[in-house]
Amino acid sequence: MTRPVGFAIVGSGMIAEVHAGAIANTPEARLIAVHSRGAEAREKFAAERGCRAAATIDDLIRDPEIEAVCITTPSGAHADVAVPLLAAGKAVLCEKPLEVTIAACDRIFAAAERGGGLLAGVFQMRLGRGAAALKAAITAGRFGRLSLSSAYIKWWRSADYYQSSTWKGTWALDGGGALINQGIHAVDLLQWLVGLPEEVSAYSAKLAHSYIETEDTVAATLRYAHGGLGTIEAATSAWPGDDVRIEITGDRGSATLINDVLTRFEFAEPLPEDEAIKRDSAASAIAVGKSDPRGMSWDGHQVLVRDLALAIREGRPPRIPGAEARRAVQLVLAIYESARTGQPVRLT
Repeated sequence: MTRPVGFAIVGSGMIAEVHAGAIANTPEARLIAVHSRGAEAREKFAAERGCRAAATIDDLIRDPEIEAVCITTPSGAHADVAVPLLAAGKAVLCEKPLEVTIAACDRIFAAAERGGGLLAGVFQMRLGRGAAALKAAITAGRFGRLSLSSAYIKWWRSADYYQSSTWKGTWALDGGGALINQGIHAVDLLQWLVGLPEEVSAYSAKLAHSYIETEDTVAATLRYAHGGLGTIEAATSAWPGDDVRIEITGDRGSATLINDVLTRFEFAEPLPEDEAIKRDSAASAIAVGKSDPRGMSWDGHQVLVRDLALAIREGRPPRIPGAEARRAVQLVLAIYESARTGQPVRLT
């Protein structure tokens, strides 16, 4: 690369700080501007990060130095920001979830189609060595016929977390509660590993945070087209918070992935490298915010920032394209519909 790709950030909250740290530690990128609705917040953020404060989205669009924009606004406002940027040809790295409805996701895709801007999603849990090794083993058929494919993200969020903003735990801007905000990382990782289920059945509840609009606890069962089953459990009601866990079992093997560490990786037909794969995954454990959202590191975001910068320069798709981010939203919304109606929901 002859010069770093110019980035901007829309939003000035905690996750914007993560993106700013990722950009600052990526030689292929540089932070040029930040925009948020509150003038005081964006001026403060800009001063701390050594970039300029942009008063409007149009200011970002008109700036030829800005080639990519990280969207870190509340989830239900992602499309409002992404659509004009993508339609103008800017690349976008959009925080999870891509949006809170399928219609809004598709508005984002249509804008990218019109303007030609690259669209990348943020699902950093796919990037670890353990996740890659597990994906390779599934693809190679080492588990035989999959029997159970499950994801668990049992976290804790305090009252201060929900009361620190007007949008967390709301349907309009958060899109839901524990499942779509915190649990979507595990939801995406599971569907990336084994695909979307054919049908879901679910229950949801408010068990520790009665004052929010949405759920803080979800339990869903999954049925796959190949006949296998699975579960997803997501919560912000589980004090003190636990690690993210993925379990894959079949009639020829079983594996457990905890924060990207393969604590179990056993097969009826073992390979000499299996133990080395387990040891290698232990060296790349991913920090997650199981009890405090600030417990998350920016390492995974740095990989995604660098990947988008290189994708722009090389004229290729990003590592996690927007269409992949849509799949997680589709599964989350099916689970919500089942919990709301009390009926199984088929995914199309």
